[in-house]
Amino acid sequence: MTDKTSSPSTEPAPGAESGTAPASAPAPAGDATTGADAATGADTASGAPEAAGAAAGGTDTPVPAGAPAAGEAGAQAAGSRGTVQVSPGVYKRLTTGLGGFTLAMAACLLLVGAIFLVTPRGEKEVLPTIDYGGHLWAMRSGAPYTVHAPEGLPAGWRPTSSRVHGLNDKDGEPVAWHLGFLTPSDQYAALEQSNEKPSAYIPRMTNIKKTVGTRQVGGATWNQYHRKDKNAYSLARTLPGGVTLVVTGTASFDELAVLAGALKAQPRQGGVPPATTSPAPRS
Repeated sequence: MTDKTSSPSTEPAPGAESGTAPASAPAPAGDATTGADAATGADTASGAPEAAGAAAGGTDTPVPAGAPAAGEAGAQAAGSRGTVQVSPGVYKRLTTGLGGFTLAMAACLLLVGAIFLVTPRGEKEVLPTIDYGGHLWAMRSGAPYTVHAPEGLPAGWRPTSSRVHGLNDKDGEPVAWHLGFLTPSDQYAALEQSNEKPSAYIPRMTNIKKTVGTRQVGGATWNQYHRKDKNAYSLARTLPGGVTLVVTGTASFDELAVLAGALKAQPRQGGVPPATTSPAPRS
């Protein structure tokens, strides 16, 4: 009787490649490992990257179809590292911002220029009206001569400047008083008076030595002076007491004659100085 029980075969399994390890003994009947599990184990043993990555993560992560491999994705990321993708709206703002700013600045400058052109501007200097009462009182109280001041000037004459020189000088220096006015024709006229030597004082106040004639003003004779290059007109006379009066400015001889005719001798007087911000009207 022939024994049908044969010994385990040591020949390689069909389909196995040469050089592989011999097949192990059959698994016991109670082993739950399936053929698929065995195949998986074989793949793991061969060192496949996908199986190794799944084992490390603990789960199997499916790879979408058509996705680049890990090496290819790294190469793409390295190649596009210097490029930032922005939306079309952001790109437009980034590339057109300087032009918009320039247009806005140009519009502002045009607006400022238009306002400058339509704004009225006066070219004439506005001179303040001053009160020369304090200087008049000081000259009447301390000058070494009889002081003259205008009285009853017509409307439109406005005092704009007043200066006193040498009043407190103890060395006997000349005492002088300057009193400036704006005339009704917007010209300048000034009264200059001093006890300085007339031959030196008159040329300095008139800017010229040679007279151009004489003029009668209120029964008194005044010498006329005209400096063309400076547009300066002057009337001058020296009184018996040694004081010299000069009426000078850009005003015409006629307007200067009005100021010269209003000059009146001021007696010496103390007390509180009167306010004289505007000439008293002629009676």
